[in-house]
Amino acid sequence: MIANLSIKNYALIDDISVDFKSGLTIITGETGAGKSILLGALTLLLGKRADLSSIKNTSKKCVIEAEFSLDGYNIEKLFKENDLDYDTHTIVRRELLPSGKSRAFVNDTPVTLAQLQALAPYLVDIHGQLETLELFSETFQLEVIDTLAGNEKLLKKYLKLLGVFLKITETISELKNKKENATKELDYNTFLFNELEKLNLNELNQELLEERYEILNNTETIQEAVSNILKLTSEEQIGTLTTAKEARLLLGKLRNISSKFSTYWNRLNSCIIELEDIFEGIQETASNIESDPSALYEINEKLQALYKIQQKHSVATVIDLLEIQNTLASLIDNTLNLETRISDLEIEQQKLREKVSEIADTLHVKRMEVIPILKAKLEEFLSELSLPNAQFEFNIVKADNFRKNGTDNLQMLFTANKGIAFEPLKKVASGGELSRIMLAIKAVLAQYKKLPTLIFDEIDSGVSGEIAYKMAEILSTMSKTMQMICITHLAQIAAKGDHHIKIFKEDVNEVTVTRLKTLNETERIEEIAEMIGGKQRTDAAIIHAKELLN
Repeated sequence: MIANLSIKNYALIDDISVDFKSGLTIITGETGAGKSILLGALTLLLGKRADLSSIKNTSKKCVIEAEFSLDGYNIEKLFKENDLDYDTHTIVRRELLPSGKSRAFVNDTPVTLAQLQALAPYLVDIHGQLETLELFSETFQLEVIDTLAGNEKLLKKYLKLLGVFLKITETISELKNKKENATKELDYNTFLFNELEKLNLNELNQELLEERYEILNNTETIQEAVSNILKLTSEEQIGTLTTAKEARLLLGKLRNISSKFSTYWNRLNSCIIELEDIFEGIQETASNIESDPSALYEINEKLQALYKIQQKHSVATVIDLLEIQNTLASLIDNTLNLETRISDLEIEQQKLREKVSEIADTLHVKRMEVIPILKAKLEEFLSELSLPNAQFEFNIVKADNFRKNGTDNLQMLFTANKGIAFEPLKKVASGGELSRIMLAIKAVLAQYKKLPTLIFDEIDSGVSGEIAYKMAEILSTMSKTMQMICITHLAQIAAKGDHHIKIFKEDVNEVTVTRLKTLNETERIEEIAEMIGGKQRTDAAIIHAKELLN
């Protein structure tokens, strides 16, 4: 319940604070006194989008704050889901800054509008003349039926499974589209992959192939060069090794004369050893080289095929081709596996469809069972509200598709008079009848669940006389188990309140401001007398007001 509401710098309100208690609180005041401003501030607090024009003094911030007592509301889980610390004494604050920005807080923790809007329906339920349009909503009508049927847990389970079902359905659709596109490319990707696979890239060394090709392609040149090298090294008298060995022999005679000659001898000896090794290696390599036209042709074919593929894919190495081959293999594998994945998901989808259908069927059965009860209760309340011939019909037809609240299509039909055909509410119900129907629905709901603070803004629209008395009785009965706030112009309803607040305007320093005043017993008599007879407050009106209060 709302324990306190304070408003600063909002519309015509400078700074007001009002305490609310349990039971029925009546709010009255002349037209234009600021009742709508009060509701406007409250809706802003509960998540309505901010409007800078709402700030009274644009050089200061506007602050709206409410204290709530949440004992027995059982909304700890809701706080947890919205990453908020739960406290039975919760403070909600909304600030509008002169810059045009707005901020919101729950127990001094900054929150987003989405978080605030998630909490709002569990804190306050505001019903004005426009809110009676909810009656025309199939969603609202089903919510009423589900409340009586106790379908809350079942609906949560249904929504959870439906979410999974819809996600899988979406995935299947995406995979089918992907498969359709991938299938078009499968043949081409397979062709490219096979083309690369023929090259046996994992066992292909491009550098060795190119080297082998150059050797085989230049066999005669190599043999001729090696022959000349051997002549240069080993020919008698003038061969490189021959002359070097002779020089070493001569230096050997000088080794003992000077250490320098010994050093030269060692260096020359090392060169001779290195040359002998080089020439032996050349000779051995050359001996292994033979002309092989067949091998040369085969290597050339491999290289040409490799160069062609590299040019085709705009790459220069075998490693690049291997990466392309692996990518193609993955694409082909994914395409071939899509059908399996789709098939597996369709099996899972069917299982979920059966589970969701089963819950939807249960919801349907429970709704059908409770409709006669709801119909009887509504007609009983409306009879008390001077609609003795009011009747309802609830036509439920199962749809083929899943909806957010099951598979039921609901049409709520109404007639206020005997012999008149049933029609949808929006076609046949007057404004006064809609107000009474909404009150009857709320009265029924209050019997089945703990409702948040209910605020009725002129629920008495279009009613008077005996109907107003009956409406007042119902509001009073409902307020025994919940907090209710009712803005009214009817004395009959105002007299039934446990508490009475008057909204009025006054001029302060040539500025009009809205004020609130909690009325005592004497002031209540005067206020209700004024509602009955106007500003004059005749003796008859005062007597009548006292009778109403008693």
